[in-house]
Amino acid sequence: MVRLPGGAFRMGSTEQPEEGPVHVREVRAFELDVHPVTNAQFAAFVDATGYLTVAERDLDLSDFPGADPAELVPGSLVFTPTDGPVDLRDWRQWWRWVPGASWRHPSGPGTTVDDRPDHPVVHVAFEDAAAYAAWAGKRLPTEAEFEFAARGGLDGARFAWGDEERPGGRLMANSWQGDFPYRNIGASGWRGTSPVGAFPPNGYGLVDMTGNVWEWTTDYATPRHVVPGAEPGRGVDRGGRRDLLTDAAASAEPGSRIPRRVLKGGSHLCSPQYCLRYRPAARSPQAEDSSTTHVGFRCARDA
Repeated sequence: MVRLPGGAFRMGSTEQPEEGPVHVREVRAFELDVHPVTNAQFAAFVDATGYLTVAERDLDLSDFPGADPAELVPGSLVFTPTDGPVDLRDWRQWWRWVPGASWRHPSGPGTTVDDRPDHPVVHVAFEDAAAYAAWAGKRLPTEAEFEFAARGGLDGARFAWGDEERPGGRLMANSWQGDFPYRNIGASGWRGTSPVGAFPPNGYGLVDMTGNVWEWTTDYATPRHVVPGAEPGRGVDRGGRRDLLTDAAASAEPGSRIPRRVLKGGSHLCSPQYCLRYRPAARSPQAEDSSTTHVGFRCARDA
């Protein structure tokens, strides 16, 4: 882990509506994993505890009224390239539910992570990430902690390494190279996830803070940043503390009871043609029970 000093920084950006408003945020000193949790590290956790991830568990029929029981089998969402150009407004064209897909079998039955022990573990829901963190004697980072760390001391810079996307023509993060979502020539030879640390570290010595995989944080999702003190009474009880039950309910999609958390960092699927999210300010909502081929996590600890 790397010990980070904490302090005040400018959080957010004006690039996407959900990334605003830009405001000054302060974090206390904390420690953060140098890289996302890898397949090997997660396997050690599972071997020690017998833990079963959300994607590997049987589904509760009561949660899916009217559904065919034969279709309610364990699985996860797998990115599947399209045959050619498609309407980028419909993400369902490149995501499919694959029975049997899990952290052990990232593209479904017959696939394995045996040959990629140093790649970030994927197909982990929020509960899975939190369980690993507790076992390791750590916790998951807050959104502010993650963004502070991703900036690497470059307050207000667009990327984790500065304002230029490719300084000197060098690719600095694992992101989609080619025409999304059907042609990917690979990021420095990597299609999909890459070994942790395959791309340069930021100013704090942290790797893959942007690109490779999106990462879970503990914050509940909001349409925009909730600036501390700027909206008195919103999600705050009489003692001035956050009302987490209110925040959790407000974060869910309309018609859903599943809270959403903030993902940070972008992933190997991020493309300027679709979502240029391999930036410290980028944020994305994700339902707590969801797992995919491009979401992982890393752990934090109080300093």
